[in-house]
Formats: sequence, structure tokens, C-alpha cells
Amino acid sequence: MIKTESLCKRFGALTAVDRVSLHVEAGDIFGLVGPDGAGKTTLIRMICGLITPDSGSIDLRIPRQLASDKGFFGYMPQKFSLYGDLTVMENISFFGSMYGLSREVIRQRADQILQITNLINFKQSYADNLSGGMKQKLALTCALISRPALLVLDEPTFGVDPESRKEFWKILYRLNREGMTILVSTPYMDEAELCKKVGFMNNGKLAAVETPKQLKANYPYRILEVKATTREPEIFNHLEEVIDTNFYGDKYHVVVTDRTRAEEAILATLSRQGIQLLSLQEIPPSMEDVFVALAELEVM
Repeated sequence: MIKTESLCKRFGALTAVDRVSLHVEAGDIFGLVGPDGAGKTTLIRMICGLITPDSGSIDLRIPRQLASDKGFFGYMPQKFSLYGDLTVMENISFFGSMYGLSREVIRQRADQILQITNLINFKQSYADNLSGGMKQKLALTCALISRPALLVLDEPTFGVDPESRKEFWKILYRLNREGMTILVSTPYMDEAELCKKVGFMNNGKLAAVETPKQLKANYPYRILEVKATTREPEIFNHLEEVIDTNFYGDKYHVVVTDRTRAEEAILATLSRQGIQLLSLQEIPPSMEDVFVALAELEVM
């Protein structure tokens, strides 16, 4: 469906995308994940033909059985770019006409998609008056009006409240079950868990591509979850048995290689400082743990 080979893009001295080879298969929900400035948006814009690569190749192929009655692909940019002084239906009609669709086809398709996105009762509302989550759903509706076989989304839920994010992903899953291939970039690790395959980008490079399950299985360390009567973020950082420490809410994720030695060092540290241990257990790595490790490998 999408295949890139050694794709590069530079902006002056900055290499935004550095020799990225990517393969998104038909039927995938492929997530591009990484920190701000990793190169996700530049890569997506090159795939969509909005930016010309400096080198490398892009091959977009829609299977014949999918391309016969559907548009090529739909694109939803990172920034809301619809017209605030037009109604929901006027925005959809405008974008439908850009695809050469008739008014009747636009109306029929719009009603179908607005039902899916729960915007059917807001057809006459101005885009500027919609909430952040509803604006994203409107942008998705416009991207879907051509019935694309491939949907490309650039951080579609950034800055949207958690409940709206959840509803948005339910829509994506429904579209994927109906046969749509989806390429989506996201800064959220919980959304990475929802993808069939994930590519981690950092400093313009594609560091790893695997299923979320396989990425976690390949994690080279062990995670100890520690809860104690302290919230000092760097309390375990000095221990030679500890590789890294991250603080989540009221618990520490302590990255180690040798569980027994690390537990002994942690208990000794807490005891010396008169801090009560509330719980200590080994837990499986989260996607956030995986990507922190991948980012550190890229830096080294």
C-alpha cells in the first residue's frame, strides 16, 4: 500500500527525515510515534505529495479491487484547516466538489459519515462553534468524503480531550474493519497500543517497526514498580543497579537488568532515609517504557 525507500528530506542544516524505509501493508493501522521534531509530519507530507523528498522513493499502490470504486487516499493534516465561517455541511460540500463529486453523492455520503462521527445533528453549525473534538471529526468527515482506500492522519487527536480521543479511535477501528488502511501519527503512547503495527521515529530516523506486542517483548530490561512514602523523582538515580527511573503519578518505574540486586539496593536506600516502602513488584513494560529506551539508544 505504502512503500518508501531511503527517503530523505533536509531543511538547511537540519535533516528532518533521514533514510527512512517504510512499508505499510493493506489493512494495517500503522502508527508513527515519536517526540515532537522526530520527523513524523515531514514524512507524512512527503507520502501525501505535499513536500518533495531530496532523495529516496515513494510507492503508493492501491489494490485493484479497492481502487475500482474508491478514491485514492484521504488526508487529515495536523492543524485544523477547514473554514470556520462555513457550516459543517458547507465545508463537506466544498471538499466533495474538489473531488469532483456531484451534490447528490456528497449529500448521501455526508449523511452516512456524519452518522458514524456523531455530527449528524450539527450539519448547520458553523465550524468555529464546534468543540475541539468535533472539529477533528469534521476534518475526518471531509477526508472520508471520497471514500478513500487509504487514510492518512497527522496527529489527529493532539490537544483533544480523552473522551473525544476514545470516540475518534472507535471510528478509526470501524473504518479499518470495513477495509480501510490507516497511517496515523500520534504523540500518545496509549494510541500506539491501538495500532496493528508501530514505527518509532526519532531525530528523523525510523528506529524500530513492530507490533506493539513484539516491541514490548523485545524490551531488553526489567521494570520494577515501586511505591513509597516519597515523591523525590531522583531518589534511585544514583544506584549502579538502576539504569533509569521514571515517575508516574505516585509510582516509580525503575529500569534494571538484575532484579534481585536492584531490589536489595532500592530497599537499602529507602531504609537509610527512613522512607516506608508501600509496594514493590515487577511489571511488564509499557509502550512508554519501550519508547524511552528506543530514544536513549538513538541518542547514544
